[in-house]
Amino acid sequence: MPPQDHHQPLLAEEQEETAYDSADKVVVVGIDEQDGDVEAPPFSWRKLWLFTGPGFLMSIAFLDPGNLEGDLQSGAIAGYSLLWLLMWATAMGLIIQLLSARLGVATGRHLAELCREEYPAWARIVLWLMTEIALIGSDIQEVIGSAIAIRILSNGVVPLWAGVVVTALDCFIFLFLENYGVRKLEAFFAVLIAVMALSFAWMFGEAKPNGVDVLVGILVPKLSSRTIQQAVGVVGCIIMPHNVFLHSALVQSRQVDPSKKGRVQEALNYYSIESTIALVVSFVINIFVTTVFAKGFYGTEIANNIGLVNAGQYLQEKYGGGLFPILYIWGIGLLAAGQSSTITGTYAGQFIMGGFLNLRLKKWVRALITRSFAIIPTMIVALIFDTSEESLDVLNEWLNVLQSVQIPFALIPLLCLVSKEQIMGSFKIGPVLKIISWLVAALVIVINGYLLVEFFSSEVNGAVFATIVFVLTAAYVAFVLYLISRAITYTPWQSLTGSKTVASTEN
Repeated sequence: MPPQDHHQPLLAEEQEETAYDSADKVVVVGIDEQDGDVEAPPFSWRKLWLFTGPGFLMSIAFLDPGNLEGDLQSGAIAGYSLLWLLMWATAMGLIIQLLSARLGVATGRHLAELCREEYPAWARIVLWLMTEIALIGSDIQEVIGSAIAIRILSNGVVPLWAGVVVTALDCFIFLFLENYGVRKLEAFFAVLIAVMALSFAWMFGEAKPNGVDVLVGILVPKLSSRTIQQAVGVVGCIIMPHNVFLHSALVQSRQVDPSKKGRVQEALNYYSIESTIALVVSFVINIFVTTVFAKGFYGTEIANNIGLVNAGQYLQEKYGGGLFPILYIWGIGLLAAGQSSTITGTYAGQFIMGGFLNLRLKKWVRALITRSFAIIPTMIVALIFDTSEESLDVLNEWLNVLQSVQIPFALIPLLCLVSKEQIMGSFKIGPVLKIISWLVAALVIVINGYLLVEFFSSEVNGAVFATIVFVLTAAYVAFVLYLISRAITYTPWQSLTGSKTVASTEN
């Protein structure tokens, strides 16, 4: 065999993009045993440990600075009354993420790759652009959140723009850890989640919310016209478009043969357990944040004025110093949330770009490109809005709208693909799960549609601007209807073009 050339080009078009190279995948104990062709092997705690990781990386999107801001505003304005909705919104998010994992394990390909193969060129380009825009919007919120945390921890010495620069360097941490293997990277994120849990649990202990009130808020549904805006926000921020794409790729970090039904089912079982545990942890952390602000600010005059920028200062004024000032506890938790979510955003960006465009770029090139997409507009934002808290709040509203607009472009293709036997083989979802999944997707899309209507009805002024919004809305609705129509009348695009089909999971 001729020696390999180690001086590889930055782009190798002859190779097809994959989420992970074979050498990078985690070998699960017993993967080479003879059983597992038809039935899943017996449960093993050791295997559960080896499968644990992707779900926790996925759960970070439920704990990003945008979600934390939704938590604190929900607590300050609605008190404990929306905790039940947070629980059910997390459950809906779990359903969507498990479908994403199911797609990745059963096909051996992630959502962006399958969208590239299943849609015509114009549609997949639109999907890619929409997903990239959603990722950039999310990353701006996450980077700004990290920069705010750095400003808090430096006592205001480090300005917002400098915090953005510091946060931008996280891609080098990502590249460093990725070179040491998937498990090292997952361990790093586990540490960041633990930092968040400890920080916000400390705040919970300082605030001492009433346990009975918290339990009632979780178990007893309450909703009023005064809290409808916060209720919509709680549900709307749970589903992150890029996270749906990310999870379908993360689950491929373990060696699972899609041709063996037993092994696929085994992987799905373990991923379901670890994803559920991960989202329970994220739910508890969100509970900590919501209840701290509910205890301190619900019913006060400043409740409507609290946001991510000034939350730390309000906490300090309310709860004082203590053994360790709560301002810095909040800053540490916020920094962990921002850093973890920005790094996973970089990770998601690599899969999205590589999957849709089939680009085989070196890791450092993809990471720098993905990071630049977010850092450049974030730096502009930081320089413009550094001294204005109100402007940052307005920007955050627009970014939330941006996220809301993109949600159908992740959910509809996912539900279309997991429902099709041509793609999933025997692992396609059944009629009951299909109905539940489409109802969840419809609910999330309708809720985010409500947010859009509310936002634009108050922000759109002038005939020219209104006309532009109307034209864009018409094009948007037309494309969403196109995606839905393909889910109903499905014909794989590659069958029309003569390309290869995705391998069925059946033997």
